Amino acid sequence: MTPSPLCRSPYRPPSTSSHITTKMAKLSLTPISTLISPFCRPRPPHSSLQTTAAAAAPTTTTTTMPDQHTPHPSLEIIGGARDLFLPAFNSLHRPYTPFPLLGNNRHIETIFASFFRATPDARLKRECLRTKDDGAVALDWVSGDHQILPPNSPVLILLPGLTGGSGDSYVRHMLIKARNKGWRVVVFNSRGCGNSPVTTPQFYSASFIGDMHEVVAHVGTRYPNANLYAVGWSLGANILVNYLAQESQTITGAVSLCNPFNLVIADEDFHKGFNVVYDKALTNALRKILKNHAILFEDMGGEYNIPLAANAKSVREFDEGLTRVSFGFKSVDDYYSNSCSSDSIKHVRTPLLCIQAANDPIAPARGIPFEDIKENPNCLLIVTPKGGHLGWIAGSEAPLGAPWTDTIVMDFLEYLQSGACKAPASHSGTEGRQHSTEAMHHLEV
Repeated sequence: MTPSPLCRSPYRPPSTSSHITTKMAKLSLTPISTLISPFCRPRPPHSSLQTTAAAAAPTTTTTTMPDQHTPHPSLEIIGGARDLFLPAFNSLHRPYTPFPLLGNNRHIETIFASFFRATPDARLKRECLRTKDDGAVALDWVSGDHQILPPNSPVLILLPGLTGGSGDSYVRHMLIKARNKGWRVVVFNSRGCGNSPVTTPQFYSASFIGDMHEVVAHVGTRYPNANLYAVGWSLGANILVNYLAQESQTITGAVSLCNPFNLVIADEDFHKGFNVVYDKALTNALRKILKNHAILFEDMGGEYNIPLAANAKSVREFDEGLTRVSFGFKSVDDYYSNSCSSDSIKHVRTPLLCIQAANDPIAPARGIPFEDIKENPNCLLIVTPKGGHLGWIAGSEAPLGAPWTDTIVMDFLEYLQSGACKAPASHSGTEGRQHSTEAMHHLEV
């Protein structure tokens, strides 16, 4: 098969480690790195103090250890599936302890994670999937896994946040964590993201799940004997939950992280205080994608306002000029109010773990649909007291390693894969997954 021209150029992952910092390189955070050096020495294991105390005490004294499956009070854990899923976790009995200094301010934590968190190396193989509307998305697999892993190995689909892709540090850490446990991992780069080609005058949106349908169908056709799982961050999490509300038989289990849930509330907070920095960074990233494919949008008429989108000073302006028109919404407010995954979560019938930070500046805690999660027997919510947006600089790998959430996510997914809990049936073989293999092209990256 002749490689598609869409995939001839080598893929270069973004140099920044988080989608919210695509255009924040002008900010100087170097002084922060000097602040953390005194805290980067190896710390004793969690139980070392208890072990020492037990050794020094008389033989008649006993040490009471916390129940492994009793969550620590520092974590807020609710959901209709609370009792069902809590046995999955091995570390929730420990307190959530933010890394010193970095974890005390939500903006410092968010930005530090973007600039300084290490990005693990991974050799990826790219496939370009032509969608039914002649669009294209890019799927990045770990190179060689098709031959190395058994065909029934569980498959994990990763959905990065707005403008994010497989080069982002939080995505790479999750990819490595899952792959080291024998999972097959694929990153779903949306149109224009992660150097994914754009072939039509349409990107993607918070409510558009058409591409997700086609990606899941393709992956399921390729590995018909494997269970499929998905993890989404930020806007990717919103898209994932909206998808799960409509599809209950294709994904075995899923995880949503830093989900804005209520886009109306998220939009309100996006224009307040320091949040304008994130707004500007994301807007610049969106404008860059549009600029790189400007020729596709030259003759767009009707309600399109391409000059407004091309010169947008906020995500809201970009969505008003382009996104909301592309997907048929009357206004940007109509788009936001009808794209909220907070309205969808009550309909989710797939085992779903949601993890949020109470101090997230981009996904406000007041937008979390607490009551609907409590009433849904398939959902579990974990809220950490700190974490920022895509930060979670805590745990044994802090401050430069994997987020605190990665271990929690894998505990949950492996618990589902083991069949230890009686979860709703969520994988129905190859039905509805047929997609022409002629649409797929390969590229080593």
